[in-house]
Amino acid sequence: MDQLSAHLDRGWDLAQKGDAPGASACAKRALELDPQSPEVHNLLGYTAALVGDSEEALEHYRQAIALDETYLEAMLNAAEVLMHPLGEWDEAVDLCDDALDYAETKEEIADCLLLRVDALLGKGDVDEAKRCMARLPEQPFENSSYVFLIGRAFYELGESEKALPYIEEAVRCDANHADAHYYLGLLRDDAGDVRGAIEAFLRARALDLTKPPAAWAPSPEAFAQLVRRVIGSLDALLARWVRDADVFIVDVPGAELVVDGVDPRAMMIVDARAPDEPDSLVGLDAAAPRLQARLFIYQRNVERGAGSIGALEAELLSALEREITAVFLDREPVVASEKHSLN
Repeated sequence: MDQLSAHLDRGWDLAQKGDAPGASACAKRALELDPQSPEVHNLLGYTAALVGDSEEALEHYRQAIALDETYLEAMLNAAEVLMHPLGEWDEAVDLCDDALDYAETKEEIADCLLLRVDALLGKGDVDEAKRCMARLPEQPFENSSYVFLIGRAFYELGESEKALPYIEEAVRCDANHADAHYYLGLLRDDAGDVRGAIEAFLRARALDLTKPPAAWAPSPEAFAQLVRRVIGSLDALLARWVRDADVFIVDVPGAELVVDGVDPRAMMIVDARAPDEPDSLVGLDAAAPRLQARLFIYQRNVERGAGSIGALEAELLSALEREITAVFLDREPVVASEKHSLN
C-alpha cells in the first residue's frame, strides 16, 4: 500500500469512529502528497462536516467533483450537507440526479434515489418522493441494510403499510439493529399496539446504550456547561419558564418513562407543576401560581440529533425552544406535573 492510500484508509477509519481531528490530520497529510486527489478532498469534506463546518465541507466536496465529475460518493456527501444543515433542497435533488447518471450497481442507484427522497421530503414534494420510491431497484440487495432504509423511507412518506414488512425484515436480519427496533416501535404505536410498541422501544433503548458515545462527544461536565450557556441564550419570552428550573442531564430516558409512553430518543422533557398543588390545573394568566419546572436533558439523544460537535449547540437550542413552546405556550391551561417529550 502506498503512502497516500495509507493516509486515506487511516483517515476514513478515524472518521467512521467520529474522530474528526484525527481524520482531518490524515487527510491533510494526504493532501500534501497529492493536492489534486479527489479522494483527499472528499475526506476533507467529510471531516469538516463532522465538526459542523458545512461551508468548508461543501467546498471540498465540490473540489472533489471538479477533479472527477463521475465521483458518486462526493456527490452524495455534498447532497447530504446541502440538505442538513443548509436546507438547500433543490440543489440537493439536482446533485442526486447528477449522481444517478453515474450510478451502476443496484446499491448505488438505491443510494441516489433514497437520498433524493429525503431531499424531496425536505422541500415538501411528497408526490414526487413517492414516484421516486417507485424507481427503486428490485430486491435483493447485496447489503441487507437497504431493507431498513427502504422501510424508513416509506414510513417518512406516511406509507406505514408498505414500511412494516421492510422494518420487520430488518429486525429479523439483524436483531441488534437499534434503528430498526425504534421504527418498529413507531409503526406499532401508530397501529395502536401499545404493548408491542413499548417492547420495541425498550429494545431500541437498550441497544442505544450498548453503543459508545461518538468520539467527538463532550464530557458530561462540558455538556452541562453547554446546556447552561444555551439556556442563558434563550429569548426572554422562553427563558422565563426555565431560568430557575432544576436541570438534570442523563444519557437517555429511563425504562420506566418509556413504559409510560416517553419516546426513548426524546432529547428532553420539561416537568412543570404548580407549587404545593400537584394535581391542579394551572392557567397561564397572571393570577395563576408560578410554575416550578424541572428540565431533563438526554445527552446521547441530543448528540444523535446533532450528528457532529459543531452542530451540537444549535441542535440543543432548537430542541429547547420547541419543548418550551410546546409545554408552556402552545396549550392552555397547562396540566400540573405534565410531561411532554419530542424526538
